[in-house]
Amino acid sequence: VVIAIIGILIALLLPAVQSAREAARRMQCSNHLKQLGLAAHNHHAAMGHFPAGGWGFFWIGDPDKGTDWRQPGGPFFNMLPYLEQEVLYQLQAGRTASTTPTKTAAASQMIATPLSVMNCPSRRRAQAYYALTSAESGGWTHFREPYYADSTPAIARADYAGNAGTVWTCPGSGGSTFAWGGPYDYPSGVSSAAEANWAKIRAMATGIFCAGSMTSIAHIRDGTSNTYLFGEKYINPNHYTTGWDGGDNEGMYMGGNQDVERWAGPSYPPRQDQRGYGGGNVYGSAHAGVFNVVLCDGSVRTISYSIDLDVHYRLGNRKDGEVIDDSRF
Repeated sequence: VVIAIIGILIALLLPAVQSAREAARRMQCSNHLKQLGLAAHNHHAAMGHFPAGGWGFFWIGDPDKGTDWRQPGGPFFNMLPYLEQEVLYQLQAGRTASTTPTKTAAASQMIATPLSVMNCPSRRRAQAYYALTSAESGGWTHFREPYYADSTPAIARADYAGNAGTVWTCPGSGGSTFAWGGPYDYPSGVSSAAEANWAKIRAMATGIFCAGSMTSIAHIRDGTSNTYLFGEKYINPNHYTTGWDGGDNEGMYMGGNQDVERWAGPSYPPRQDQRGYGGGNVYGSAHAGVFNVVLCDGSVRTISYSIDLDVHYRLGNRKDGEVIDDSRF
């Protein structure tokens, strides 16, 4: 009888304990987003704009390429110095061209280095996860061997993504084939072509980050308290560790793509992680009922999956001219 009573008490207490643990994990996740928002603002204070969006999934960050549209790495690479990761950021600094072992080995070390601030504890640990081989990815060697990095069997991935707006863009949206790859130590002529390409994409994009972006607070016409900065991204739970989710198959130090960017609006409804469902462009999380975001004013908010999709659209669009009643999200 005593054993039976103990069993009943444990059965009653276990859900409460699990709920308390999840609440703690969700709070930790919110703190991660708070740190990302603070880092982005510190970058803005130093450079005059939020972290650059980078060049797309063919590219990883390089400290020798500056902090504007010339930087091939995406927002999470550019934020490293403001996340107390200056050493990681500078690993490749001053090294020789991409074809030499010193540069490629440093790049490989960087993309395999996880950061606890980049992973939600409700979903997965901060560690390096399996990188698809060239054969597995249909010949796309960048999944395993990003430009100017050695063959890397495991890479660090992020559970958060920057606000790419409400209009889907990619590095090729500006019409340049250079955006999809090219020489690492690019000549000046190619730089001019790239600059024009990124300028076209910036004009199309409605969020904070896109290929070649250098968005400043002055560009956020709807107000910083009405615009997403970063949020949790949706991932198929079947592929938390495998690399087979289309929005999570590359690393977190890449240039702008679905791995580090997400979209909002009626075409991109947020959702809780669901086994078997691939939603590589939308926000979401492993939390029940809600996902976390940090707005451009630095405040962290909890957003319901059932948010009005028109409001979701407005929060993703920095320049639609609409004022949002924050009670609706």
